[in-house]
Amino acid sequence: MRRDAFWPRKPRQIALCGLAVCVSAAWADDGAAALQKVQITGSRVAAPGAESPSPLQILTAADIAASGAVNLQELLQKNPTLGSPTLNRSNSNFLPASGGVSTVNLRNLGDARTLVLVNGRRFVSGVPGTSAVDLNALPTDFIERVELMTGGASAAYGSDAVAGVINIILKPRLQGWLLDAAAGRASAGDDLKRKLALSYGRSSADGASQLMAHLGYSKQGAVFSRDRDFSAADQISKMLSSGQAADAFVPVRNYSVAAPQGRFFFNRDASGKAGEFSYDRNGNVIPWSTNGTATLAATGFNRAAYRTIAVPTERLLFAGKGDLALNAQHSAFFEANYSRTRVRTIIEPLALSSADIFRSSNGQVAAENMVNGVAVRNPLVPQYLYQRSADSNGDGLRDYSFSRRIAEADTRVAKVDRDTYRLAAGIKGSIRDWNYDSYLAYGKSKEKQRSTGQVNVARFRAALQAIPDAGGNAVCADAAARADGCVPLNLFGYNTIAPGALQYVSAPAALDTAITQKLVGASINGEWLQLPAGRIGVAAGFEWRSEASSSVPDALTQAGLNSGGAVPVTAGRFTVREAFAEARVPLLKDQAFARSLNFLGAFRTGDYSTVGRANSWNAGLEWRPLADVKLRATRALSTRAPNINELFATATQVFPTGIVDPCVGVTAASSGTYDAACRAIPAVAANIAANGKFTVSQADIQSLSGFNRGNPELKAEKGRSTTIGLVLTPVSVAALSKLTLTADYFRIKIADAIVSTPRQYALQQCYGGGNADFCKFITRRPANAGSFNAGAVTFIDSAATNSGGTGTKGMDWTVAWADQLGPGRLSARLAYTHLKEFYNVPLAGAKPDAATGEIGYPRNKAALQLGYQWGRFGISSSTSYIGASALDDQFLAQFSIPPGTVRVGSKTINDFQFTYALKKSLALYAGVDNAFNVKPPPIISGLTGDVIGTETNTSMYDAIGRRFYLGLRIGL
Repeated sequence: MRRDAFWPRKPRQIALCGLAVCVSAAWADDGAAALQKVQITGSRVAAPGAESPSPLQILTAADIAASGAVNLQELLQKNPTLGSPTLNRSNSNFLPASGGVSTVNLRNLGDARTLVLVNGRRFVSGVPGTSAVDLNALPTDFIERVELMTGGASAAYGSDAVAGVINIILKPRLQGWLLDAAAGRASAGDDLKRKLALSYGRSSADGASQLMAHLGYSKQGAVFSRDRDFSAADQISKMLSSGQAADAFVPVRNYSVAAPQGRFFFNRDASGKAGEFSYDRNGNVIPWSTNGTATLAATGFNRAAYRTIAVPTERLLFAGKGDLALNAQHSAFFEANYSRTRVRTIIEPLALSSADIFRSSNGQVAAENMVNGVAVRNPLVPQYLYQRSADSNGDGLRDYSFSRRIAEADTRVAKVDRDTYRLAAGIKGSIRDWNYDSYLAYGKSKEKQRSTGQVNVARFRAALQAIPDAGGNAVCADAAARADGCVPLNLFGYNTIAPGALQYVSAPAALDTAITQKLVGASINGEWLQLPAGRIGVAAGFEWRSEASSSVPDALTQAGLNSGGAVPVTAGRFTVREAFAEARVPLLKDQAFARSLNFLGAFRTGDYSTVGRANSWNAGLEWRPLADVKLRATRALSTRAPNINELFATATQVFPTGIVDPCVGVTAASSGTYDAACRAIPAVAANIAANGKFTVSQADIQSLSGFNRGNPELKAEKGRSTTIGLVLTPVSVAALSKLTLTADYFRIKIADAIVSTPRQYALQQCYGGGNADFCKFITRRPANAGSFNAGAVTFIDSAATNSGGTGTKGMDWTVAWADQLGPGRLSARLAYTHLKEFYNVPLAGAKPDAATGEIGYPRNKAALQLGYQWGRFGISSSTSYIGASALDDQFLAQFSIPPGTVRVGSKTINDFQFTYALKKSLALYAGVDNAFNVKPPPIISGLTGDVIGTETNTSMYDAIGRRFYLGLRIGL
């Protein structure tokens, strides 16, 4: 029975190649004669031996199998050219949408600048308003290889390919049945993994037509913060209070000021002083102490007990692919994909303060109500609080304030149902010496999110305002609310909210999103004109694309009545028409020091309904002076049109970390950079007058949030990239004939980059930075409200603009070798990236903010893959290295700490897989990831780069720990 690359001739061959060794080495050895002309990522012109004009790294089906990954992102992130993804299982728990989505980010230039293709064609986005593809929608077992091309490729593929392209090539054919089943778990007993994949393929008698189908299921369990010692407690970096660099990675308890028993503030005790109190579990009044003291137990709330490091994710996938030969020269094809992803994001019960409910009175809650012209005590208000309350807002009624966590409503859970459909079909073939490819494609992603644990603010307000009825029982004071079913709500103590009251105020939230993509395209390629060095290869074509996206929250959320800010509907669409042309011109061949010299050029022009005309081009040279040496260089101009979110997004709430208010510590007489501007704010001045210096509380820090907004005036950004590389394949030297070495310099600069204003930068510019325009992004609390201080920052917003720039440069090296060694065959591959520079320019004309060597942007990243096959046995290993990294220099500047002096150490992660072939078509495999249980660096809450709930940066580091799996592969 014939077996193709989808299932090696012997199952044990899967372990034969180290990750990305076999195909990379074979393709690099492109000096052999009579090579077939094929098309590879980065160009539509067929070239001899799959020579790549730009740096290209390849992951194969064997690599995927050797990794044990159920999601392609898990494998891709080991490649050093990849930066921190915007979305993955471990960094999306707190986001209002797109929980559990898996995206990729080449060169750390952003998901929006990384174009993901499937068989050279675009795939529908999985994130509303963006072009970011959710890799959950693609079955790993149906993939032949993944080609990673870095550097601008917009001339070949259009907008978004500024950082590069990730082209996912599906299996070309399959004969028979294939089954892959696996199960695993973390050594801590969580992160349960289940996988079942079934594939089938059949070819016609002459092999010209094929039909393939795949059905896959996978499930990955939750990992809770409480189950890892480094994230089990609510904490914050001590440096935020001490200002000392030595305290950066020292955690101090940082319990929430909103607790299930409540925290209550009064403004007049027996001595006329204001105060606060709480309750123990027996209902007794006790002093409030958020984090506890030597004599008082902590009364705050440990949010880490409810948070997750990784969200549970369940996937069902179907894929189909077929080719039908119409005759010897023409064939029809189709590709079909369907995925259903189920995710649950889980966070702690809702925290509320009286300022959230009684916004018009700055959080003051009346302790009594007017009944027939007489002030009557609210029967819900305990006597202890009532006798200590006074009128603080001039309405003649005693009042108080509070903060409380609505634990009776349990955790806030968002159940996310995400469905992705895609169908592509077309006709391809050849006419004389010219090849053509035409296609239509339609894709749609839908997400339905249903969330629990929120409350209806208007109903909550009505339920708190009670009066006694004729029998002395508490009833809601407002007659209209009573007619609506209002039930009085008792906040005072543990579990005091009655089920009826909870039901009345509960407000399940909903979010429905939809993304639609339509594609039409056609291209031709062939050879034209004979030159002395060969014929000119050319390609040309057109594409039409339509993208639409909508994000519709429920009515309460749109109105801002469910304990959060108002979130309107976001919707938008655009169309683009594009034409492109490419040429590969042979300049020299078989000359002294010029075995070959080729020029490569491409141009694309697009007409966008949003930003108008956008042009891209690239030009490059390939020079092979000797049979074993090739030099390559490419210069490209890539454009990226703004996506729907960047253009049309309404305010979306986020919770930034690592923000330091420059006004903290300012006194009436201090003379620092920001001091005069800070004192000019009335609320800040009032805070200074009351406390001697501007002071913020733990509650102020924990409640900070902000909104991200779009900008319909955006223009397309332009990225200029340069790559210069060397490829060595010393086949003429016997001792080195199995070796392949590449070295590539890269530089990418983006002018007029579409950026979101950095929040810390906005604070610095507003107060003493010389640009008061940034003050419009900042909102401060006008007066004291319970535990919240006057003048504290409540919101820092960010909006998309073309006001900045970004850029990066560095070096990539790869070394690959494979040959017989002892009784078996050894393969090895090393990929290493050294980052020379990475910067962002937040505002035109502003000084670049360097990120080189900071967390998320390490100077050094490497991946080493080894594979050894001996008869029926195979072993493969993967070693990932992330170099030492520093905290953000802008963050350190707030403490007058020099940049680069506060660092986390390097991390090395080792993964292993063992295989054993029981028979020709049956293999067992077992693996361990993070075999030595390496812990992530302590990027504690309050430090830049921290992901909420993880106490590290889970976009960059593994926070789950050691994981085991066992699997079985069968071919029939």
